[in-house]
Amino acid sequence: MSTASYSERVTMGPLVAAIDQGTSSTRFLVFDSKTAELLSHHQVGIKQSFPKEGWVEEDPKEILQSVYECMERTCEKLGQLNIDISNIKAVGVTNQRETTLVWDKETGEPLYNAIVWLDLRTQSTVERLINSTPGKNKNQLKHKTGLPISTYFSAVKLRWLMDNVEEVAEAVLTHRAMFGTVDSWLIWCLTGGKSGGVHVTDVTNASRTMLFNIHTLDWDPELCKYFDVPMEILPQVKSSSEIYGSMNSGSLAGVPISGCLGDQSAALVGQMCFQDGQAKNTYGTGCFLLRNTGIKPVMSDHGLLTTLAYKLGKDSPAHYALEGSVAIAGAVVRWLKDNLGIIQSSAEIEKLAGDVGSSYGCYFVPAFSGLYAPYWEPSARGIICGLTQFTNRSHLAFAALEAVCFQTREILEAMNQDYGVPLTQLQVDGGMTSNRLLMQLQADVLCIPVVKPSMSETTALGAAMAAGAAEGVGVWSLTPGNLTTIPTDKYQPLINPEESEFRYARWKKAVQKAMNWETTEPIISNGNGPVSNGNGPVSNGNGPVSNGNGPVSNGNGPVSNGNGPVSNGNGEH
Repeated sequence: MSTASYSERVTMGPLVAAIDQGTSSTRFLVFDSKTAELLSHHQVGIKQSFPKEGWVEEDPKEILQSVYECMERTCEKLGQLNIDISNIKAVGVTNQRETTLVWDKETGEPLYNAIVWLDLRTQSTVERLINSTPGKNKNQLKHKTGLPISTYFSAVKLRWLMDNVEEVAEAVLTHRAMFGTVDSWLIWCLTGGKSGGVHVTDVTNASRTMLFNIHTLDWDPELCKYFDVPMEILPQVKSSSEIYGSMNSGSLAGVPISGCLGDQSAALVGQMCFQDGQAKNTYGTGCFLLRNTGIKPVMSDHGLLTTLAYKLGKDSPAHYALEGSVAIAGAVVRWLKDNLGIIQSSAEIEKLAGDVGSSYGCYFVPAFSGLYAPYWEPSARGIICGLTQFTNRSHLAFAALEAVCFQTREILEAMNQDYGVPLTQLQVDGGMTSNRLLMQLQADVLCIPVVKPSMSETTALGAAMAAGAAEGVGVWSLTPGNLTTIPTDKYQPLINPEESEFRYARWKKAVQKAMNWETTEPIISNGNGPVSNGNGPVSNGNGPVSNGNGPVSNGNGPVSNGNGPVSNGNGEH
């Protein structure tokens, strides 16, 4: 098909764009609102820095610059396809969640680097907060937030910034500080910044801060008081689909920004999981499994989070989801490549694992930054067990892929118990889903079919759908009869359930061995290094050991290899 006839076809329908700002990369993607076809996109990597063990930061200005670069380059590519960019009617934003920024509203300058979601520096803050609650209960705020008190969420990161960064404390005192997650920073900058930028967030991102009441759908004065956060620095909370403001500059100046969803909610929307009980799992740096529970929040008794799924319009009801998060999924492949050097590229793991077709009793629990759902155990550390003289790198590669599947099964079982109805199939997306062996293993471990859309950009698609459906834009219909169906691949379970159960039981045994590894007890040296008083790092002669307030290095770093846990290019966490 020639470029001209192609462009005649695609310019018939209005276009909608999405900014997908992930942990390891930023992308800008343009979709046809009638067919959901991806017409063009551009991607730019984001650098992560690790100033100390367990600290993960990104430069807010680099994040913003990457968005501008992706937008301009995509517009150039559309021009080469003879597609008129004036057909772009709206822009949606989807973002890595929980990552925390504070900037000066008068200068527009960030006051510190963005603290990334998986950063562990707030462990001591979290411990202090939990110890001050009645019964030392990490679920003290769950009835309002749906979340445990954890390093994962934004409020503790904000608290750390206010306590430890003079510029932030000063800006808060002089009423110049603005707090936001990545979506708020981008929308504020793109709509004019210090010259009239709009300071907003949506319900999905707000619900990940620990400052937001998921029942009233607004910032909660008591929660703000608990964390000692002034409410004036918080963005205004909006629905996920409405016009927030317009692009202030560049090729798309004047185009409304009208969709905003945290990346996991965006993937739920992009997978069209609009019915109660539908679920999707996104395989990125981490794994994020969300199940739509409808317009009533379901509180978890099994270590899951209750979060906002979406609110598609000012007057539309909010929908909730149960969520289970695995900290390390794609990052384990990265670790095998960069820290152990047993593969040269992430794509190689499928062949290596496929050569053996089994881990031969080797189990890998990649708890590099503790365990997330359903355990919420920050003291856990990674463990590889069941090794024999027969074990080789292929078995280790297989065990790493299997670990992703087992972690997903743990979350799915917790979800089935909380929701009361077992899931009959799992919809999947994210960069790791291109690994066919992983997808088959996942179906085998879960004993239910795994369904993967042929168009893997579901996160960006969800943001585009929300933007295109907004009142005042109205180029994308979200009514069930009008939804575009996207072709899928389906993986059926191929092993018998008994074998699956046996392997899963062995995995659970390995998880128990990974628990409570890191403690705040004083560590006695082996005679080659100093003895800790419980407040400082202790050497065993080989490498630094944490005092329980941060992760422990193996000499190479927990999550990082010096380059950071990078997603598989799908922009999710």
